[in-house]
Amino acid sequence: MALAKRIFLFYFLFVALCGYFMVNLFSNQIYPSIRQTTEETLVDTANLLAELVSNDMAQGKIDQHYLQNLISTYQKRDPNASIWGVDKKSIALRVYITNDQGIVVFDSTGKHVGADFSQWRDVYLTLRHKYGARSTQEDPNDEKSTVMYIAAPIKANNQIIGVLTVGKPNVTTNPYIAKAESRLLFFGVILLLISLAVGALLSWWLGASLRRLTLYANAVSKGEKIKAPLFYGGELTQLAKALDKMRSELDGKQYVERYVHTLTHELKSPLAAIRGASELLQQDMPPDKRNHFIKNIDSESERLQQLADRLLNLSMVEQRQTLQDITRIELLPLVQKLLEGKSSQITQQGIEVQVAINKNHCIEGELFLVEQALSNLLDNALDFTPEYGTIHISTQQTDQTLEIKFYNQADPIPNYAIQRLCERFYSLPRKKTGRKSTGLGLNFVQEVALLHQGKLSITNHKEGVLVTLTFPH
Repeated sequence: MALAKRIFLFYFLFVALCGYFMVNLFSNQIYPSIRQTTEETLVDTANLLAELVSNDMAQGKIDQHYLQNLISTYQKRDPNASIWGVDKKSIALRVYITNDQGIVVFDSTGKHVGADFSQWRDVYLTLRHKYGARSTQEDPNDEKSTVMYIAAPIKANNQIIGVLTVGKPNVTTNPYIAKAESRLLFFGVILLLISLAVGALLSWWLGASLRRLTLYANAVSKGEKIKAPLFYGGELTQLAKALDKMRSELDGKQYVERYVHTLTHELKSPLAAIRGASELLQQDMPPDKRNHFIKNIDSESERLQQLADRLLNLSMVEQRQTLQDITRIELLPLVQKLLEGKSSQITQQGIEVQVAINKNHCIEGELFLVEQALSNLLDNALDFTPEYGTIHISTQQTDQTLEIKFYNQADPIPNYAIQRLCERFYSLPRKKTGRKSTGLGLNFVQEVALLHQGKLSITNHKEGVLVTLTFPH
């Protein structure tokens, strides 16, 4: 399958999944949001009515017939209101009043006068100076018969002398929920179609540009003299210029190694640009946002520099058979030095680092290599620990070994990946950025451990990952 088609397929799946989860997320928020708005309105209504009847309640002159007629007349009113496209033609509101013992003295339905409501949550909590509310299913055989009840205290001289509760059937909010969900789905589909159209256009442009580069590279490999193609994208133009420069070097049969590294370096830029474009196309992409695209390329260049540096260190370690400059290494000061060097990153991510290292724990080894190995493990822990997570660094000594343990909160490592983590160039994407590292850090740590006659182990532990670096003691 062509690269452009694979990019579009990936983009399609990514946008579709994001759209589905976003629509599903907002859809799940519609119902509680409307319920919250309804509850807030009922709170106001209950407190208003409680204040209106407070004088009569204090004098013991609640006129049930008057209130019943008033509520009945109120419920017969036709609001004739259009609320966000939904016609409201009736009023569904229930009111009941209890005294300070929880006994019902008025009920708009006329069914529960004299009943003891003192144990109902709305009345029970309100009589105790707390917010009282409940949602009750009136018909056990009908799940849609739930009614929301909100209570307010009736006060006289700052004393609670009764409770007024307002009830509203939850089914009355269903039309608004259905309307909101329909509009959300409509605009979600429109946004998905627009995103797919933009993704198809970008995939076509990238595919055409890469085909031109392929034709140019094939011509160069055949020794043909052809002008380097020009592109609107700066990264692709840089790649074309790099290929043109590579051709000049190959003509003299020199700098073959430099050609390989240059080509590898330049190939990373358009791939990073493609990935960045896929992320940016989830949203509108005004010109001032394109700077983020350039930052992605800079980040990839930095990763290549780290790759080169770590390859040199790894090559140096792999070629050695014995240790040099063996010294006594105190682990606690060394770890504290590493944490101090990474304090800004730790603070920025809000990560808590707990150190439990015995000050007497030491190993015999090569300081530079051990320091680099521990620094790599700390970098890994910081990369995979979520913001405001925890890293725990500890040591454990036995008669023959001393273990340095790095535990960090993180998602568990997939089973298929655990055995490959120490392979060259194998790396898992960081959850924070989605990017992979050089894939050389753990391989370097393993080589340092082997050179010290030790070992490196990585396991899933509780709700995180435990890395254990073992040295002979």
